[in-house]
Amino acid sequence: QVQVVESGGDLVQPGGSLRVSCAVSGSIVAIVVVGWYRQVPGKERELVASITSTGVTNYADSAKGRFTISRDDRLNTIYLQMSSLKPADTAVYYCNAVVQSAGLYGAAPYWGQGTPVTVSS
Repeated sequence: QVQVVESGGDLVQPGGSLRVSCAVSGSIVAIVVVGWYRQVPGKERELVASITSTGVTNYADSAKGRFTISRDDRLNTIYLQMSSLKPADTAVYYCNAVVQSAGLYGAAPYWGQGTPVTVSS
């Protein structure tokens, strides 16, 4: 069993910074890739950034130059550092981890419950 828990969401002023975290725990053999997604009511969930087990990163155009994804493999935690935040960044941020678990063949995706980020003055 694998658990994914996001944390760090908060209310922040426009232009401010915030770091959200994604902790992955359980019977983990390897975390293959992790993506940060966000969703606002009435819209589809969209990929913000992702990072592979070898450290290859990918960003949505809206995140390039402002957001940085990183991972601490000792803690099985993935971070999304956000800066120059805009009201348009307001959303619930979700973490999706593709994990190879002990005793299972292949890797499977796991979602967390989300952490809300509000950018407002």
